[in-house]
Amino acid sequence: MSSTAEPATSRPERTWLVSEHLDDVLGRLRPLDPIELHLLEAQGCVLVEDVTVPVALPPFDNSSMDGYAVRVADVAAASEEFPAVLTVIGDIAAGSGEPPRVGPGEAARIMTGAPLPPGAEAVVPVEWTDGGSGGGPASAMLAHSAAPEGAGGEVRVHRPATARAHVRARGSDVGAGELALRAGTVLGAPQISLLAAIGRATVRVRPRPRVVVLSTGSELVPPGEPLGPGQIYDSNSFALAAAARDAGAIAYRVGAVTDDAATLRATIEDQLIRADLLVTTGGVSVGAYDVVKEALTGLGDDADGVRFRKLAMQPGKPQGFGFVGEGGRDRAPLLALPGNPVSAYVSFELFVRPAIRTLMGVEPVHRTVVSAVCPEGVASSLPGRRQFLRGRYDADENAVTPVGGSGSHLVKALAHANALIVLPEETTSLEPGGTVDVVLLD
Repeated sequence: MSSTAEPATSRPERTWLVSEHLDDVLGRLRPLDPIELHLLEAQGCVLVEDVTVPVALPPFDNSSMDGYAVRVADVAAASEEFPAVLTVIGDIAAGSGEPPRVGPGEAARIMTGAPLPPGAEAVVPVEWTDGGSGGGPASAMLAHSAAPEGAGGEVRVHRPATARAHVRARGSDVGAGELALRAGTVLGAPQISLLAAIGRATVRVRPRPRVVVLSTGSELVPPGEPLGPGQIYDSNSFALAAAARDAGAIAYRVGAVTDDAATLRATIEDQLIRADLLVTTGGVSVGAYDVVKEALTGLGDDADGVRFRKLAMQPGKPQGFGFVGEGGRDRAPLLALPGNPVSAYVSFELFVRPAIRTLMGVEPVHRTVVSAVCPEGVASSLPGRRQFLRGRYDADENAVTPVGGSGSHLVKALAHANALIVLPEETTSLEPGGTVDVVLLD
C-alpha cells in the first residue's frame, strides 16, 4: 500500500493561551521614537525628559486682588469710623512698566497680577476702601478709561492690613531650578498650562500612536444609510476607533471594506503611510469569505508577517498579529481581531489597548484588575478557555454582576457593562458569592 502525506490544513493547530498571545504582541513592540512638538500638539503625549523651571513662578511679588498697595503702618489703625486717608500716586496694571514707589501716607491703585511696587508691604482689596469716591465702601473699581481720575486723589481705607496680605510671593508656586514635570508624565491641560507658564514653547515627547481601524465584510453599511437585505450597520470601526482614542491614540476610522482580498490589501497598503498600528475586524475565522488571511499573506516578510492563531478564550478565539509593509516608515504592526462586536471589543481591551500604551511608552499598560464578589455566580463556563463576561462592578460593595448573556453579538449588554468578569481556563462554574478577577473598563 502506498501512503500520502497528511495535508497541512488537516493537522491540529496549536491553541495559544491569552497570556502567550499578549506576550508575543508586546514583546515585539517598542515605544515610538521621541519628537519635539509645540505645546498643543503635545497634548496627550508622554514626556521623555525631566522639565525644570528656568525662572521662578510667579517671577515677582504680585497682587492677588484688585485694590491698593499700601504700607502696613499707614493703615494699622484704619476703621470704618476713622478711615486711613492716603494719597493715590497712580495706577499699577498687570503688564505695566516700572511701578512708582509708595512712600509714607501714599497708596497706589493696583490690579490683580500687577507687581507689588517698592515701598508697599500689603494690598487692601477695593472693597475695604471707598474706591476714591469719598463715600462708603466700594464694590468695584471704575474702569480707568471711564474714570482716569481714579488713579489720583485720595482713598479712604476702612480696615487694617497685615504684612504681605493679598500678595503672591515670588516663587510661591515653584522656584527656579525646581523640577516641574518628570519624564513619563502624560501631558494634559494642567501640565501644558505649567509648561506655558514657565516659558516652554515646545517639549520632547513620544507622539500619540496613529491607529488605523478597518472593518471588513460585504454586509456592513455605514450608520445613517438604509439597510438592504442581509445587511447590518458597521459598529466595530466606530467602537474601536473610540476605544483607541480613549487609550491615548490618534484614531483613523476607515469605511468597511468588502470581502475582496485585493481590495483589502490595497486599502491596507494605502493606510500604511499614516499608521503606527493597524487594527482589522472580521475575516479571521475559517469561513469561505474570511478574506483577511488571504489578503495579508505576503504583506510582511517571512519572519514578521501576520500569523493567525486560535486562543483559549471566549469571546475572541481567532486572532492575528504581525507586521505589514516593506520596512522603514511604511512598516507597521497589525492586529487582526474577530468580527463579532463583543469579540472585537474584548480583544481590543486585552491586546490592542496594551499595544497602544506600549507604543506610547506610558504606564500602566494594562487596565486595573481587582478581586470582587459575584453574588449571582456563573452557571457554566467552557472548560479549557478563559472566559470574559460583561459585568457591572460596584466599587462601594466590591461586587460584580454579569450583564446579558455570553453571546458575542450582544452589543446592548456591552454598552451597559463597566467591567469584564474573568473566569480562568480551569473554571467551569462559579458558585453564588464566589470571588473573581474583574477588569475595570472605566
